[in-house]
Amino acid sequence: MEASVREVAVSKLPLVGAMFWATKIVATTLGESASNFVTMAPLNLGYAVGAIIFLVAFALTLVIQLKAYRFRPMVFWSVILTTSLVGTSMSDYINRTAGLGYAGGSILLTSLLAIVLIGWRMTGQSMDVERIATTEGEILYWTATLVSNTLGTSSGDFLSGGLGLGFRDSSLLLCGAMLVILAAHYLTPISGTVLFWAAYVLTRPLGAVAENAGACA
Repeated sequence: MEASVREVAVSKLPLVGAMFWATKIVATTLGESASNFVTMAPLNLGYAVGAIIFLVAFALTLVIQLKAYRFRPMVFWSVILTTSLVGTSMSDYINRTAGLGYAGGSILLTSLLAIVLIGWRMTGQSMDVERIATTEGEILYWTATLVSNTLGTSSGDFLSGGLGLGFRDSSLLLCGAMLVILAAHYLTPISGTVLFWAAYVLTRPLGAVAENAGACA
């Protein structure tokens, strides 16, 4: 009987190290900037139109990634970039056009991410990014990535605008949180998978506030 989930020979996701985190932050920062370019100034297409355009781009890059039989850096990081693009526009639509506000959007998306991660855990699929080697596991990974990158924009806006910390202080706070996670990795018995997802989520608001800080400088 043919398996319902296509097994892949090896994980098509990258090893996690300093280069992974640096590239993740750069890719999500670029996604924030490019999304704002399309949805706000200078193109001013709006959040809804931008979200549709970027959702199509995400779907195309995801299909290419899922059809690949090994890790292809350009393809993988293209999907990361498009999740940041569509996540930024969807977050802005939820917070501003739909009127939920930064706090409301952050709560909604945090709840959605928790549901995705709990559901993933219940499937029995590995949540260790370096051991994901099934199509089902990879789809769960990209679902969590899309939601976390959408949450990142809302949480970054909530810190800088909702709490009034500003972009610089929000950046410092998030950098501090990343350092705490790094210390916990080496000094505590906390699960590496738990720490990975905590850091993975935080890189998105870090990229968002860093981009906005640069734009306002």
